[in-house]
Amino acid sequence: MAMAAFSSPSSSPLAVSSTVVPHSLSVTDPPSQFLPNHSPLALLSTCKDIRTLKQIHSLVIRTGLHHNNTQFALTKLIEFCAVSPFGDLPYALSLFHTVENPDQRIWNHVIRGFALSESPVLAVEFYIRMMVAGLEPNNHTFPFVLKSCAKLGNAHEGKQIHGHVLKLGVDNDPFVHTSLINMYAQNGELGYARSVFDKSPKRDPISYTALINGYGSSGLVDEARKLFDEMPVRDVVSWNAVIAGYIQNRLYEEALAFFEDMVRMRVTPNVSTMLSVLSACANSGSLELGNWVHSWIEDHGLGSNLRLANGLVDMYAKCGDLERAKNMFDNMETKSVVSWNAMIGGYNHMGCYKEALEIFRRMLESNVDPNEVTLVSILPAVSNSGALTLGKWIHAHIDKNMNKFQLTRNSALSTSLIDMYAKCGDIMAAKRIFDSMEIKSLASWNAMISGLAMHGFVDMALKLFSRMTNEGFVPDDITFVGILSACNHGGFVELGRKYFFSMVEDYNFTPKLQHYGCMIDLLGKAGLFDEAEILIDDMVVNPDGAIWGSLLGACRLHGRVDLAEMAAKRVFALEPENTGAYVLLSNIYAKAGKWDDVARIRTRINDRGLEKVPGCSSIEVDSVVHEFLVGDKTHSQSDEIYEMVDEIDDLLEKSGFVPDTSEVLYDMEEEWKQEALSHHSEKLAIAFGLISTKPGTTIRIVKNLRVCGNCHSATKLISKIFNREIIARDRNRFHHFKDGLCSCNDYW
Repeated sequence: MAMAAFSSPSSSPLAVSSTVVPHSLSVTDPPSQFLPNHSPLALLSTCKDIRTLKQIHSLVIRTGLHHNNTQFALTKLIEFCAVSPFGDLPYALSLFHTVENPDQRIWNHVIRGFALSESPVLAVEFYIRMMVAGLEPNNHTFPFVLKSCAKLGNAHEGKQIHGHVLKLGVDNDPFVHTSLINMYAQNGELGYARSVFDKSPKRDPISYTALINGYGSSGLVDEARKLFDEMPVRDVVSWNAVIAGYIQNRLYEEALAFFEDMVRMRVTPNVSTMLSVLSACANSGSLELGNWVHSWIEDHGLGSNLRLANGLVDMYAKCGDLERAKNMFDNMETKSVVSWNAMIGGYNHMGCYKEALEIFRRMLESNVDPNEVTLVSILPAVSNSGALTLGKWIHAHIDKNMNKFQLTRNSALSTSLIDMYAKCGDIMAAKRIFDSMEIKSLASWNAMISGLAMHGFVDMALKLFSRMTNEGFVPDDITFVGILSACNHGGFVELGRKYFFSMVEDYNFTPKLQHYGCMIDLLGKAGLFDEAEILIDDMVVNPDGAIWGSLLGACRLHGRVDLAEMAAKRVFALEPENTGAYVLLSNIYAKAGKWDDVARIRTRINDRGLEKVPGCSSIEVDSVVHEFLVGDKTHSQSDEIYEMVDEIDDLLEKSGFVPDTSEVLYDMEEEWKQEALSHHSEKLAIAFGLISTKPGTTIRIVKNLRVCGNCHSATKLISKIFNREIIARDRNRFHHFKDGLCSCNDYW
């Protein structure tokens, strides 16, 4: 009957004003033994929102339950507001302030609520206020205060609270004991954590697991495993802790091997186990084991578990089975923001940026609010697609929700935006975000240095590197990739040598393939082939196809056919399916007029069944990314585009432009070669930009391959004829075309 009354707003005693203002309490009350089962408080178990909560509070007042010197009714309300997922911490605080002399239980509920919130510092503040008010904390107080110190990374105050624990003699309480270990471990104070553990006469699986978690999160996985092996009694949680430790340290194979040991020992996994195992499968590409986990989930009736479903989507996507991931995602009855993030992250992981953007658009259309993980995940897809308008929308969304994201203090999100703006061609916007950051991480400096290098602003990149080191940041291997790239794009051979040797001698870095690649490219483009070959011979790692490809590219610039043939042979031996190397060698032969060799290479490509990667250029107009292939006529405005191409060619010819046909791969009439060049993908994208945007608008295009010499020369002149700045990103760098000039100074 009570439930029926509750379901009808018109007859329910709860259907009263929801704007009740709590007031101070008197000390008259009904018998306290009557209160626990009294219907208003019992209704808390069915409460799902703040409106219903306020109605229950109103009913408590109307029935006189708030006049209770045991404070039971208010304690129950405050507990619900502070701790329940359907509660409201500010409302708990307003109730708290109505109590004249809150007892220990009420203080503990509020402290617990803040410890679980996004403001754990207030838990510590209320702990202090509690003691100032003359109340002594107990074994229910300390676990949540210590949890707050762990979340805040505040070991100093944690040690002071540890002193209170010892003074009050509650250090042997199992929950307090475990909380102390957790607090020290999460603050990196593993010596203190171990000391607390060793001194306790009561070591249970919970305290063992707390220390195992601490070792794992600090990278000491061998210590974690040793402690696990010493455990007299192990439960599934302790097995999970070791698996999680391996995963945190990217030891995915070890994590999966340990899980297999767990199965052999007949320890029944739980949901947390399977989530960790799915993560390890996703990051190691272990699709076979991932399929087994999927079967286990279905066999145990957990297929509807949203967290496991999200883990499966993530696993299938990152293991390359995008079709199965997409089917699972589409068939999910309920999708959380984590579900959308998993699908976006999976597409990004496999380089399917267009599909990632489409999922993001669907997410917005479904009125799902993106969180920080969503934005950090989608920005690389924006970057790689050159979708600047969408990137600006995301930036505006972040600014609009400033309290939520705190951009100037959020290093990960700011760094992603810097990278996005740099790769979408707006390097000055990237610099504005960098300059506005209150807290800069090494990743932020690296993103800005790499962005400046990519755009050819070499002096700015090198000055920023000096500023970074002067501010106390120690460069890592990624920093030096950015610096060496800057030297490479600027043709600064001497500076490149200086930074390369500084990396080795001053910072004790062993060069990686990326560092060698920058140096080989720099030396090769400068024509210093003897030095480049010596550096390759002295490499501490085996040169890969990219290293020999850099040398091959330099041979194209300098017409070194003999050396090109040697470099190409090395590439073919390492990467027999590398079509780009065959095409590059063909270009070199074509430029030298060796058409028989061009034909031989083309026959070899055909015999091997290789397909040349087609040149593809994209341009974003009105928030839509349009893609063009060479000679493409599939666009809905194809007729207008080719009319503009003809107009461009006429104006180029009148300006005295002579097409460079030396790299056309066919031995054909000169007129046909010129027509083939005229229909390159970047020319089509520029033509579309000219007919689709207002005069004076900057045109931004992205190309998947290196821009050819003919198109580079033509685009310089187009920028002058049409009075447009054209910003083009090719496979290697950015080109800013303006007034007939290019920012690369024809060095690329």
